[in-house]
Amino acid sequence: MKTKKRILTAAIFAAISLGTLTSFAATEHWNDASLTPQAVTKTQVSADTDWQAWKAAWDDTKTNHEQVSLSPGSDASQLNFAWYSKMDGAQVRVAKDVSMKNAKEFSGTSETGSVVEGIQYYANKVVADGFKANQTYWYQVKIDGTWQKPQEYKTKSLSDFSFLFVGDPQIGASTGQVPVGSDQKQNSELAARNDAYNWNKTLNAALTQHPEISFMISAGDQINEVAKNNTPDEIKQQEYQYSGYLSAAALRSLPVSTTIGNHDSLTRGYQNHFNTPNPFKEEQSPTAAGHGYYYSYGNALFIVLNTNNYNAADHKALIEKAIAANPKAKWRIVMIHQDIYGSGLDHSDSDGIILRTQLTPIFDANHIDAVLQGHDHTYARTYQLTGDSKQHQAFDKTVDLKNEQTRADFLTQNNCYNIADMRQGKVTNPKGVFYMTANSATGSKYYELLPIQQDYIAARNQSWRPTYSVVNITADTFAITTYDVGTGKAIDDTYSIVKK
Repeated sequence: MKTKKRILTAAIFAAISLGTLTSFAATEHWNDASLTPQAVTKTQVSADTDWQAWKAAWDDTKTNHEQVSLSPGSDASQLNFAWYSKMDGAQVRVAKDVSMKNAKEFSGTSETGSVVEGIQYYANKVVADGFKANQTYWYQVKIDGTWQKPQEYKTKSLSDFSFLFVGDPQIGASTGQVPVGSDQKQNSELAARNDAYNWNKTLNAALTQHPEISFMISAGDQINEVAKNNTPDEIKQQEYQYSGYLSAAALRSLPVSTTIGNHDSLTRGYQNHFNTPNPFKEEQSPTAAGHGYYYSYGNALFIVLNTNNYNAADHKALIEKAIAANPKAKWRIVMIHQDIYGSGLDHSDSDGIILRTQLTPIFDANHIDAVLQGHDHTYARTYQLTGDSKQHQAFDKTVDLKNEQTRADFLTQNNCYNIADMRQGKVTNPKGVFYMTANSATGSKYYELLPIQQDYIAARNQSWRPTYSVVNITADTFAITTYDVGTGKAIDDTYSIVKK
């Protein structure tokens, strides 16, 4: 194993010597909505009527900023709502019938949000409660003084449940790509149109193939635009991308637990559009997008870290607070954006592991079962890993990988793990933590895999096709399977952890 690590380090040296932390570019591979679902070459042009209809409706979709997002509540008895409106006022009502008879009304907060093309929008948030398992509910949101059409929301089992796990929808990331039938590179708006269409297709496919899904978790980079200078045009493009993301019809009935990706982190847009439960406002080094948070569902505790904040003490404090509030949770699941154990060329052995030396012992000490990651736009899952119980150097965003000695120290220090269990399939009472990195759920952008597979990686894949994962949790089992969106077939064997 040590020899393999030395070989791997040499390979990563070669890769990192090409530039600084984030110098690698995305590949030319992307999911072009102009192609048929079966297309394998760029000569096969789509006659897909859905795509034509989507393009025709895009001008209305991109400017529909008043779409509602659902998020899990603090526990399964709650449901969180967020939406933009032109008038302030946050009201939601919930009933057991589409007629909305005997509806219970909930009020929340309304704050000034973005100004889009000269129009001031308000960011509204409401928490509704009283939900019970295996029931059908209907909800209405009041927008600009008018109650909207009732939407159906079905709760599922709390003892045997499934959730959808996706990585990096990143609506707008196909900017600069050239679609079939065009000789022009896509601008930000056309990229959002392309990627939002594929986002809709992914969610529709996943829910059709797996109707048992209760909610979804997204490992970050919901959109692509960072709006660094907050100019009116940057804000407009950012809000086009949020409109495209939220346009998916599936999201009217599917709560989504999102994490803050690096492309979400620099503006308030993220916290305007999503109403996360138990936000960790004690965070000492937050980002403009907001904070980490936590919630429970059945026998599982979910802890979502904002790893754009490189202060590991904040993450330790959030994890400990979440566990203290949910001491009896059977499963402890962490979600982060920057993958600290991935296998992609672009991030997983550069900025993705800046936090590896610091987070690994925190996850170990708090008996985390699984860490679900994004950022790398490739699929990879690890063996069961633990820290090596040694002291390791901490790094931050300023690490200079152009310096040969710094580069050597960086890679040496990040060999901070042990492979605790290499069994595959169904593993009973394993030691260590399981890490998984999701590929892009839309195909808006892909990265290459590292030339040599790391010794901690059990399986990896880059098919240049969108994927999603389904996690099933029972009283004693955590099982994860990953699927190709187009075919619905598994791209890897199911990996299961059994606790007895």
